[in-house]
Amino acid sequence: MTSRFHVSLQTKILGLVITLIVSIIIILSGVFAYWEKQETEEKMGQLALQAATTLSFMPTIKEAFNRDDPAEIIQPIALSVQKEIGAEFVVIGNQDSFRYAHPDPWKIGKQMVGGDNDRALKNGEYYISKAEGTLGPSLRGKAPILDDDGDIIGIVSVGFLIDDINSAALQKFMDIGGISIAVLLLGTFGSFMLARSIRKDTMGLEPFQIASLYRDREAVLSSVKEGIIAIDHQGLVTMINQSAKAMLNIEEDTNKKPIEDILPNTQMLRVLESGMPEHNEEMILKDRVIIVNRTPILENDNVVGVVASFRDKTEVREMVNALSEVKRYSEDLRAQTHEFTNKMYVLLGLLQLGNYQEAVDLIESEFQTSQNQNRILFDQIQDDTVQAILLGKISKASEQKVEFSIDSESSLQLIPKHINRSKLVTILGNIIDNAFEAVSSQEEKKVSFFATDLGSDIVFEITDNGPGISDSIMPYLFMRGFSTKKGQNRGFGLANVNEIVEELGGTMEISQTSSEGAMFSIFIPKKGGGFND
Repeated sequence: MTSRFHVSLQTKILGLVITLIVSIIIILSGVFAYWEKQETEEKMGQLALQAATTLSFMPTIKEAFNRDDPAEIIQPIALSVQKEIGAEFVVIGNQDSFRYAHPDPWKIGKQMVGGDNDRALKNGEYYISKAEGTLGPSLRGKAPILDDDGDIIGIVSVGFLIDDINSAALQKFMDIGGISIAVLLLGTFGSFMLARSIRKDTMGLEPFQIASLYRDREAVLSSVKEGIIAIDHQGLVTMINQSAKAMLNIEEDTNKKPIEDILPNTQMLRVLESGMPEHNEEMILKDRVIIVNRTPILENDNVVGVVASFRDKTEVREMVNALSEVKRYSEDLRAQTHEFTNKMYVLLGLLQLGNYQEAVDLIESEFQTSQNQNRILFDQIQDDTVQAILLGKISKASEQKVEFSIDSESSLQLIPKHINRSKLVTILGNIIDNAFEAVSSQEEKKVSFFATDLGSDIVFEITDNGPGISDSIMPYLFMRGFSTKKGQNRGFGLANVNEIVEELGGTMEISQTSSEGAMFSIFIPKKGGGFND
């Protein structure tokens, strides 16, 4: 289920950046605080040890141990050193740990506490220790005091309170905290500007809106039958739908590839340079005749790409032919109605004049002619599309006073499915109509039709007794727009027929008859062999 709650891009970026910065600050601050505490302790410990060692080697301190009141000499020196190095205490005691110097004068003469003097008093070691004394937990530097004979006569203890060390580390951490806040504010501002820039690039659309538009675009591009290709300002393919790939037999990935490498003669680069749209241009792509529309993509009045839409001319032609044949059927039906109306008027006139025998003869003649035609048309030709075409042409021939006959040897079963109705109407309709026009100036007008499906081909033959076709115009006969007849919109019928026959994998032959007329022979394989199959 798709969530109806959507978070804006700006909120997502701000939340992510702030969370990331805060997390990094916390982690780095924790690590730094730990390192800083360790480093501060180490520095304080070394300072305490150095101070204790220095005091232990002072001759004045050693000589004071031989006096009756050593504290009188040692106490001022200890307080001075304590103040100089910022220590919490400087304590000096004898070999029994009784104090000769202490920050609190009243504690002089009392025994040192902490229990960490043995290493210095017994072993003569210089070291750093942690212990809790009268002033609290502290970090101490311990150094033994040796007389001139090398005997241990006392101890120096210089210390810094642990709380003071932690306070110093915390102060540095607070300094870093100020920098961290500044980084956080800078990151927040940067993320806000980044989100604003992205929204500008996406024309104010949120990611979920872009995703919705992308899904809709993919659905639209997949559903349309037209092929669509788009390129950017560099002539690189940015989009091509499945219809275009299927139509042009493209299988490889075309994204970000130059359009000239995929389709060398699309002329999309010409539109990219000129910025002028081109409409309904006929051209050949990958051995297919297609109708192309090219439109520039504009952004701020600059051409940033081109989109081309195209469809197979075969489909366009079939639609045009279908409309043409509907009109032709309408004319044939009108002719049929007109012919029968004339015959009914003649029959009515004969009956009114009392010429009953002539009326009966007329009826019998029409019946006999109809019976002969129907026997061939409905018994020997089984395909209803061919039957419909021939019925319309019979009526049209009657109106034009053309003797249109169906060869008694004709035999035709159902037409295979790969030869659709529209293509069949275009082939037979155009050839028969051309035959009618060819005999229009003849005194005796005859056109015959023959069909058979014996063997591996379906064969149609239309023969007329017209003037025939001269050798000089034979090479141009199937050229689009060429016609020997006067008037506009001529020269498309035979070109359409020839294209359809070739698509179906068939052939068409033209020959002269013995009566100087023409015979069109059309051979169409029963099994689909054209490139549309």
